Amino acid sequence: MQEQPHEALSKQLLDCTYDELTPVQRSVIDLIATEAPSAVDPKLKVDERTFGERLADRVAAVGGSWGFIIAFGVVLVAWMAWNQLTKGHPLSFDPYPFIFLNLMLSMLAAIQAPVIMMSQNRAAARDRQAAEHDYLVNLRAELEIMHLHDKLDAMREKQMLEMLKRQNEAIKLLKGQVERMNARG
Repeated sequence: MQEQPHEALSKQLLDCTYDELTPVQRSVIDLIATEAPSAVDPKLKVDERTFGERLADRVAAVGGSWGFIIAFGVVLVAWMAWNQLTKGHPLSFDPYPFIFLNLMLSMLAAIQAPVIMMSQNRAAARDRQAAEHDYLVNLRAELEIMHLHDKLDAMREKQMLEMLKRQNEAIKLLKGQVERMNARG
């Protein structure tokens, strides 16, 4: 009975049976056996984010930028300057020590921090998927290289055997010619 290509490859490259392989190793052996290209995981191509996840990513992108920091600094300075310059006037809505400003900053931090953490958790999960895909591609490349080395070694061995066979034939012919020359002479 002829061995299946998956079984032969797993024994040749990983020194174990196909059934003993982990799911990741099996998928790599399957790709090598079918000679299929390693495609990007479809999950990495499709944007399946909900509205809330897209909003969290946008808040994290804006809230973690220099533009936001500078604009927020300008707003804070303007807030404090307005309330200092209009002190004692009805237009002053948050006199020093700016209690309302502190409340607004605390509320912003309380909302922004978990939203940014949600975005970072999603990014970490996506990075993990990309790393798993990279691992599969690297493992496949390593096994393919090992497979190519084995093929090259087999070809070299075959060439060496053919060369030795030709040399032995040449030696036999030369011995025959030497014997004929000795017999004549």
